[in-house]
Amino acid sequence: MKVVILAGGFGTRISEESAFKPKPMIEIGGMPILWHIMKTYSYYGFNEFVICAGYKQHIIKEWFADYFLHTSDVTFDYTKGENEMIVHNKHAEPWKVTVVDTGLNTQTGGRIKRIKEYIGNEEFMLTYGDAVGDINIKKLLEFHRSHGKIGTMSMYNFGQNKGVVEVGRDGIIEAFREKSDTDGDLINIGFMVLKPEIFDYIDGDEIPFEKEPLSNLVRDHELVGYVHHGYWQCMDTLREKQQIEKLWNSNQAPWKLWED
Repeated sequence: MKVVILAGGFGTRISEESAFKPKPMIEIGGMPILWHIMKTYSYYGFNEFVICAGYKQHIIKEWFADYFLHTSDVTFDYTKGENEMIVHNKHAEPWKVTVVDTGLNTQTGGRIKRIKEYIGNEEFMLTYGDAVGDINIKKLLEFHRSHGKIGTMSMYNFGQNKGVVEVGRDGIIEAFREKSDTDGDLINIGFMVLKPEIFDYIDGDEIPFEKEPLSNLVRDHELVGYVHHGYWQCMDTLREKQQIEKLWNSNQAPWKLWED
């Protein structure tokens, strides 16, 4: 099963760093947050990724092109008048990564629509390229396959001013709306599983995935919520980036499920 990661936005709320690189390439502990997200999926055995790139997409492509060098020791030998490169302690993840330029100004729904040819007629996972969490991907997939609906969306009780998900019987999502002080603060945190029928809910580049496509899934009773009770944190601001990095540098990162 492929994992689709949305990584094409401008990241204007963290412009201190996104002015120079795409937000998913902002580093936590010396590695892009995109790498941290991929490591979470890889821990559960999902190693095929489709990256929906856009803003400064060449930086993502170049980083993966040199990934083998990023993770190995290298000797450059010019003594013979040639540029000989010797790679030591070779290490690379067992990943297959397709980076797709989905357009500079394309909305999230449009980006998903544009990678349809790389997904085919298969269910796939989808998440955002700017948040980490200790979501149990295996349990998420089992939950998705148990209800037979088109989509499963992970939710989290988070005390921020985000949109709210209303959930009815059997976990069926009933509506999206702005939160109030009396809400339980269940928000959309990505980490979705989707059947290929989702492509029929997206009309074109200008469609935000979080608007008509998800709302129409709710209308058709085809979207089910999976509540995550562990750790999750987005990286919308420099302060949030610093919070995430502090956990990583202190060896207390809850999303680090893998061994070094």
